[in-house]
Formats: sequence, structure tokens, C-alpha cells
Amino acid sequence: MADTAMHSPAAYDVETVRGDFPILSRTMHGKPLAFLDSAASAQKPRAVIDTVRDVYEREYANVHRGLYEISEAVTDRYEGTRETIRDFIGAASTKEIVFTRNATESVNLVAHSFGRNFLEEGDEVVITELEHHANIVPWQMLRDEKGIVLKVAPITDDGELIMSAFEDLLGPRTKLVAVAHMSNVMGTILPVEDIIRRAHAVGAKVLIDGCQSVTHIPIDVQALGCDFFVFSGHKLYGPSGIGLLYGREELLDAMPPFMGGGDMISSVTFEKSTWARLPHKFEAGTPAIAQAIGLGAAIDYVNGLGLAAIGQHEADMLNYATQQLSSFDGLRIIGTAPNKASVVSFVLDYAHPHDIATIIDRAGVAVRAGHHCAQPLMDRMDVPATVRASIGLYTNKADIDALVGALGDVQEFFG
Repeated sequence: MADTAMHSPAAYDVETVRGDFPILSRTMHGKPLAFLDSAASAQKPRAVIDTVRDVYEREYANVHRGLYEISEAVTDRYEGTRETIRDFIGAASTKEIVFTRNATESVNLVAHSFGRNFLEEGDEVVITELEHHANIVPWQMLRDEKGIVLKVAPITDDGELIMSAFEDLLGPRTKLVAVAHMSNVMGTILPVEDIIRRAHAVGAKVLIDGCQSVTHIPIDVQALGCDFFVFSGHKLYGPSGIGLLYGREELLDAMPPFMGGGDMISSVTFEKSTWARLPHKFEAGTPAIAQAIGLGAAIDYVNGLGLAAIGQHEADMLNYATQQLSSFDGLRIIGTAPNKASVVSFVLDYAHPHDIATIIDRAGVAVRAGHHCAQPLMDRMDVPATVRASIGLYTNKADIDALVGALGDVQEFFG
């Protein structure tokens, strides 16, 4: 296995960090790559790339099933990643750590296995106006199938959750509250401790979408008290195709499997099947072996830098980007909550976000333009789309300067 790069959190050197990411040395249209789309999918450090390559080159076999050395060795690495994740998010047991394809599958697993079995017609699920489609559509499907009631908590024009309105939605029929920890569009950080406390007071379970927050904020699911927590590996500098569902053991134990097949069974006859113990009950079929191990390497890398140091660096970059963009003529930032992280979404009075992204691409600047899988939020903010510049642990001032300079090209193009 490749060694994980380690840096002192007390001396965060972004240029040294950037050297760990091979793709950042390339050019785009003859210009240095300014990658400002980490909220969609983050780049991968050499430690992760080497780890995945090492699995395929030296130690690939199926896990859990082989009684030979390579299979046993890769099984140890695969299950070792489960322990790495358990420690990273503060879970009580590896039984509570379920591998999925991504956070979307994790939410759907909860909707299918918890929602379809423990919610009845008239029961309520509460979400917010700033959710990603992955935390909207599964609940709509459940509503259409079972007759549950889907309630939506409003936000302010700045992008903050209106807590009094959220609390007014809670009642005796509220069975689940499902909210993003951090908005993928605006960077707003929701007061999840407060949300969980209020939801639990009416007997509701709580699912936290941690896709954005887990890369910026230390997570302790036991301290939070959430019942479910989901995230995707590809946003956490790990491979795509691997995600995570944390669920409290007693809940997962009571929930039926999401999918049937190999590796999730204890025994099978033509008359009856029985299920494997947690967490394997929810992991049917051959898993994403190299991807899971690569996610472990990504977490080791992030831990080596230190989330506190990463968070401070990203806060500095966010402040710099906000200052630079706020002074740009005709530009309006969407989402100005005081408690936010690592994302600046904006519109220009005279250009569509898709045109902006296309033009600045020629200057080597990679941003996301569109509705960001959050169309209801776009409707709430009264915009068809935004340009989103998102900051990662490798973002430097030169990236932001390149963005601002390229926006000057947009301004010139549209006169």
C-alpha cells in the first residue's frame, strides 16, 4: 500500500498540498487549471490513486469468500476501511457502517427499508427548501406509494433555515426529518444539533445528508445524536462508486434488506432465506472493493492534514473569494448566511450561468453551472441557475484570481 502523505496541521502549506494532486499540474486550453468544482466531485491525491492501483495490481480478489491468501488479505484491507470510517465519524460500532454506491443510494436505502416498513399513510417526513434532489425524490416516491405527507421547511432570502417555521412543522405524526448538514448550492451550514434535538422531542428519527459537510467539518454521529448519516466517497477526495450509510445499530437491525443476493444471506433454500448479520445484510453482491479501500486512503490523507487546518484554510479562501466577487460589477451572490463554508454561488445580470461557465473554461477555470440538483431551491431563490465556485483543501488564491480575471472576459464579451 502506498504511504499516505502527511502534513502538519499547524503549518498548512497549500502549495505542498497541491503537489499531492497530479491533475493540478495539468493545463486546460493552455492555461493552468483552476479547479473550482470540488463540491461536485473532488480531485484525488496520489495516495488514493496509488492505493487503488495497488489493490488491482497486487492484491485483487473477491472479499469474504476466498480461503486463499490474496482474498484474505484484501478482505482485511476492505474491513479495515470500515473501522477507519467508524473512527472518522465517531460511530459506536462497525456494524453501523454500511457501504453503498454513493449517498444517493444510502438515502434510498433508508427510504426503502425504513420508510416502507415503519411509515404508514398520513405519517410525515420533514425536509427543507435547500435539499439536493437525492434528499427530495426518494421521499416523493414514498409519498406516492404509501400516502405519507412530505413537509418542507422554508429558508430566508440569505439561505438560512427558519427554525421557528421548522419547529411548527413537527408534530405527533412526524416520523422522519431528513436534512442536509451543508447546502451544496449556497454552503449554508444548518444547525443540525438543534434540528436533531427538536425532532427527537416529537419522537422522529433524523437523517443527515453529510455529503458536503464531511469534507470540511469534524463529524461525531454519537455526539450529534442523529439516527442516519450519509456521504459519498468521491467528494471526500476518494474514488467514485463508493458511499456510506451510518445507521444506529438497533434501527439497522430492525430494517429489512434493501437488495437480495449473494453475501447478504445467512442461508438460502428454495423455501426461505435468512439474512447475514450487520452490516452485511445491506451489502448484496460483490462490493466496490478497490473503491472502498481507496476511500480509507482518502480519509487517512484528510486526517493527516487535519480537518481543523483544512477548515481554516478553506474559510480563508472563501473569505477571499467573497471579497473579490462582491466587488465585481453586476454580480450577485446567492446564499449569504453568516454560517457557511466553501461554496460561492452567483449570477451575473448580463449573462446566463451556462454561458459564463463556457467562456471561463477557455481561461482554465472549471466551475459548475446549472441548478446543481436543487431545482426547488433555484425556484425559491428566483433564479434559473447559478454559477457555483466551490473550494477544496487544495484551492489557492491564484485559482480565485483566475476566476475573477475570467469573469472580466465574460463582461467584455457581453459588452
